[in-house]
Amino acid sequence: MGEIFKQRKTLVDYLKSVGEEPKIREHSRYDLLAANSKVRRILIHKVAFAITVDKKNKLQVWSNCSIYIVDGKIKEVFPARKKLIPLDKVDLIYDGSKRGGIVVTPGFINAHAHPPMYLLRSSMTLDKGNIVDQVKKMAKLEAAMNDQDFFLGAVGDFTEEQKNGITTTLSHYGAFDPVDRAARLTQHNVINAISAVSNSHPENNPALVERILKNRKKYYSQPAIAVHYLHKPSLAQLKKIRQLMKKYKVLLTMHAAESEEWVQESVKKFGVRTIAAAVDLGLAGPNLLLSHAVHVDKDEIKLIKKYRIGIVHLPTSNKLHQSGEFRYLDFVKAKATDQICLGTDSVISKNSLDLLSEALQVRIMHLDKHRVLYEDLFKMFTSQAADVLRLGKVGRILPGYQADLAFWKLKDRGFLPYNKTKPISLVGNMITHGGRNIRDLMIKGEFVISNRIHNLIDESELLVSLQAAHMALRQRLKK
Repeated sequence: MGEIFKQRKTLVDYLKSVGEEPKIREHSRYDLLAANSKVRRILIHKVAFAITVDKKNKLQVWSNCSIYIVDGKIKEVFPARKKLIPLDKVDLIYDGSKRGGIVVTPGFINAHAHPPMYLLRSSMTLDKGNIVDQVKKMAKLEAAMNDQDFFLGAVGDFTEEQKNGITTTLSHYGAFDPVDRAARLTQHNVINAISAVSNSHPENNPALVERILKNRKKYYSQPAIAVHYLHKPSLAQLKKIRQLMKKYKVLLTMHAAESEEWVQESVKKFGVRTIAAAVDLGLAGPNLLLSHAVHVDKDEIKLIKKYRIGIVHLPTSNKLHQSGEFRYLDFVKAKATDQICLGTDSVISKNSLDLLSEALQVRIMHLDKHRVLYEDLFKMFTSQAADVLRLGKVGRILPGYQADLAFWKLKDRGFLPYNKTKPISLVGNMITHGGRNIRDLMIKGEFVISNRIHNLIDESELLVSLQAAHMALRQRLKK
């Protein structure tokens, strides 16, 4: 397997090397001012538009503004024409005004993913056969994966997400260390939810989860707890999980009510449906995150509202797996839509790991019963997702917030034409055009992607490695 570490120079070294090349400098948006290699202070200057949710939770589109970043945090956001930052307080300038301009958004937040399963792309091609048979075939492949496969798959997943503007991902999986290594390598923000009970990883248990939580400071990713379905753990295990949630103040994420069959498993084991069972078990609260939640009734939605339980809507996955239709209108009636965020699931449940097309799917899927506004969709993968996942100052372009930013070319298909008198129309354009690749991506104040090229990963070599690992996995399964 080839090296997937970046072979070319870092962004700073590259900028230094082309400093004497007029043609390259003329077309570059980057101007390196620092004499040393450490870039602490960055000025994103004269962006055409910045799209964000403000302090009052209202969507804003600010034109011709600048963003000043110090040590990975946003220090100021201000009209470019009204203020100048002294050059001796800037290490790097990014010019957002050139060649038609740049649109800046917060980095997107993916609330539900299974990153190592990226290696299984093509294992569920549903051209022929039924969904049950395809899932069984996929599960056999997954069972033959090893730690290097998990790591490589997660690197493939995170880098594809990053190309789609995603800077934070909740990973729900049975393996912890390979996902943590991939997060460190790609500098991706990851909530690393490790399965406390797992069919594919039978060695997993609450004691293993607690060892990880005790040592969480040594990991790059942020540990959390996962179970596949509520009815899978024993009552003793669920009691221990509840204790861990309280002791370490961490998220518990699980698939919930994805099918009526799984709801009935809850009834069989606990005597009540899924949400009521979570309440009875002492698990319900803001640190509980439920994915899918298709088969919940009105009483359960009232409980979701009451206990501030987070919900991850996965319309593409639900449609592909024929799970049913999420009851969005009932969430509207219960005034619980501010508890909903979006996820991609994995490449076996979605064609592309992007949240813009997922947002469009939400809009289309529920249009016959309720019109989900574009501004509400935008919140579901930025500010609202940050609130649901309890991330703190992430998901907005505001002073004090982490500098996770996605840079999009304004003069691009899908953005143009837009209503110049109402630039908020750019938000609808961005979502209805669906998936698109960002131009640049910043995580914690560092450019992970520049000029559409990943600064940390040799993507060409990564794709070769993924293909080789995928075929080796298929060969192992034949033996």
